[in-house]
Amino acid sequence: MANLTLSIDDDLLRRARIRALERGTSVNAVVRDYLRRFAGRDDAPDPLAAFFEVGDRSGASSGPAGRTWSRDELHER
Repeated sequence: MANLTLSIDDDLLRRARIRALERGTSVNAVVRDYLRRFAGRDDAPDPLAAFFEVGDRSGASSGPAGRTWSRDELHER
């Protein structure tokens, strides 16, 4: 595995380290994952694409005539 040296503003790196810690990861892992996706060699499926695929396969819809209720009707008390 190759090493990479980056020049990054001290405050930016500090904030990135804090955010990575909050997510239980490291800045190194975040950069590596970003570069993997950026280069187009991400082995992991895109979670958003997977979500939409599940929705498309569900067959759920608002029916042939579309939505037949209004927002006001839904919130009528």
